[in-house]
This record gives sequence, C-alpha cells and structure tokens, in this order.
Amino acid sequence: MSTTEQKIEDLLTRGVAEVIDREHLKARLLAGVPLRIKFGIDPTSPDIHLGRAVALLKLRDFQELGHKIILIVGDFTGVIGDTSDKDSERPMLAPEVIEQNMKTYAEQAGKIIDLEQAEVHYNSTWLSKLGYDDIGEQANAFSLAEFIARENIQKRLDDGKRVSLREVLYPLMQGFDSIAVNADVELGGTDQRFNLLAGRRLQEAHGQKPQDILMTNLILGTDGRKMSSSWGNTITVTATAQEMFGKVMSIPDEVMMSYFVHCTRVPMEEVSRMAEDIVTGGNPRDAKMRLASEIVTLYHGAAEAAKAETYFVETFSKHTIPADVRAVKTAIGTKLVDMIVEAGLAESKSDARRKIEQGGVEIAEEKVTDANAVIESRFADQVMKVGKKDFVKIVF
Repeated sequence: MSTTEQKIEDLLTRGVAEVIDREHLKARLLAGVPLRIKFGIDPTSPDIHLGRAVALLKLRDFQELGHKIILIVGDFTGVIGDTSDKDSERPMLAPEVIEQNMKTYAEQAGKIIDLEQAEVHYNSTWLSKLGYDDIGEQANAFSLAEFIARENIQKRLDDGKRVSLREVLYPLMQGFDSIAVNADVELGGTDQRFNLLAGRRLQEAHGQKPQDILMTNLILGTDGRKMSSSWGNTITVTATAQEMFGKVMSIPDEVMMSYFVHCTRVPMEEVSRMAEDIVTGGNPRDAKMRLASEIVTLYHGAAEAAKAETYFVETFSKHTIPADVRAVKTAIGTKLVDMIVEAGLAESKSDARRKIEQGGVEIAEEKVTDANAVIESRFADQVMKVGKKDFVKIVF
C-alpha cells in the first residue's frame, strides 16, 4: 500500500463511526480529485473544545491530501440552536451573545487547519436572506414523521416534553449550507446524522450532486460524560499549556486511548501497543503523560508542552499537591468563605475569613487574601490550598 493510500485509509477509519457513501468517497480520494470538504460549527460558547476539534483534525487530514476546507461559522444557526444531542429544548441565543462568542472562532480553528488555504464563511450571509417561499420549498423535502423518528426527539415526546417547530427548521438550515458552498463532503459527529443527511437530500433537490458524509465519534469529557460546554467538562483549545496538561491528566483512564485516537495523530500502531502494554500490566500514568504532552504540543508547541510536564511532575509527582486531590463542586460567583466551609476546610465562615485574611488560602498557587472574594470561571479545575496540608480541586 502506497503512502497516499495509507493516508486515505487512515482518514476513512481513524475515529470514524460511519461514512456515506464510503466506496464513492474512497474512489474520489484515490483518484486525487480535489474535493470541497465542509464542516460547520455553531459558536454557542466562546471556546472550541477538544470534542469539536476532533472534526477539525480530520479536516486537517483532508487538507494535507490537497482538498479544500470549507469552514462555516454558524452565526445564524447558532441563534436558532441545534437539538440533535439534547434531551430538552435548547433555548434561542441572543445575536449579541453569538457575536461575542465567535470573535476568535476562526483563530481557534487556525490552531489546527491552515486558514490561508481554507474558505471561512458565516452562514448568516445566505440564511438571513431566505424567505417563506424558500423555507417552504426546503421543508417540502421532508416529512414530520422523519423528524420525530429521531431517537432524542421521540424520547422527549414520549416524556411529554415540548418540541418547538423552530427545532424542525435546524436541519433545513444546515442542509442549505451545503448547497450554498457546493459541498462534496460534510463532516460531523454521530449526533449530527439527520442534519448531515438533510444536506444530501436538499442538494439533490437543487440539482447538485449529494455530498458524501464522514461522521466522527463523540468523545467523553473530564467527568466521563460526553464532552459539552453545557456541562463544563471540557478541555478547550484556548486553555493554557499548564491547564491543558493538567486537565488531560485528570481524565478517566478508560477514555485515554480514545483521546489518543481522536485528539492526536500518534500512529495507530503505537496507540495499539500502548493499549496492549496497559492491559499486560503497564502503568497508565506513563501513557497519560504521553497523551497530555501530545495534545499540548499540538496547540502550544513542544517547548510549552515540556514546561507544562515539568510543572505537573514537580507539583503533583513530588507531592507538593497530592495526586488524588479531592474535587469539590461549586458554582461561579459563590463566596470563597462559603465554599471553604462547605468543603469542610473551616469550622465556620469567620474561621474561613480568618484563614483567608492571614494568607492561608491559595488558588493555583496564588494567595487569596480578600475575604470577600468569589469563585471565578478561571478557577475551574484549579487546586485550592487551605492551611499547610488541605487541598481541594475546584470544579463546576
């Protein structure tokens, strides 16, 4: 098998759940035909996380094979909201929230793909111009039964939960994006299957050849649930090298190999060897250190990854902070004195206040001496030290 053939095989298999139509897409890739590869991302939060970056890495794989990347920032679809992976109705977001969130989206995506060789579009450019006649024509391509047959929608209906008509429109909009950019291939997670197929159907209705589809697996977050900004269990591409390294080290051991597959480009043969080594008695911590280094290198470079590893080893492995530090869940805006008491690190609020004012409280190795301080978003997954030997990890 040639190098190109191997790259194509890896492209179609690594972290991939399903390809439609696989043989058709493989033939075009082997023929060396330059394809237009589409991926859309809604700015529903300010930061892109590793779960969303799975598809961006796959885009880079396509780009390295000479294909054209079409990145769509969903400034219009983000307002409407996709409920593909939700068990309840997603609220509409204000346009100004979307505008604020997407300020650095292209820059964040540029950490992975070469933006100079890609097209970047905002789908309000075409979706905001559609009228009722256009939307009616698109809606005519689908039945209501098809929409409600989706597993999460059917479950919500069975549970008596509201499903708004607005939610029915989202697949039409994502599908129309494919028409607007004349996509040959669209990437998305397995939760996007209905929306991705909608693109194929609408393209055919508009006289375009239907796009092929490549669906990537979803990855789990730091708490073992699906990685989601809503749950705060994410590792963002904007995290500092030190924070990113620490968060990767905090993931459950059982999802580590999934991260190697989806979030790095360590050769699969090597990933398989590491997995086998762990099964036969190897130390998972060694593999996780490698994983953290690979991920930080991808976003910050090898030098920063080495610094982050050194910090982690000196801080945790040398017992400055216990490796099994207890996590304490709190909320942004909680008074620090309240959290300290709730965590059992002070007998009362006055005791907690005294500890703070006397310099006995540190968060991320920085003293906090303001007794009126509150928990801030930047404290997420940071270690708080109270006194000389009490440590807890702040989680939201």
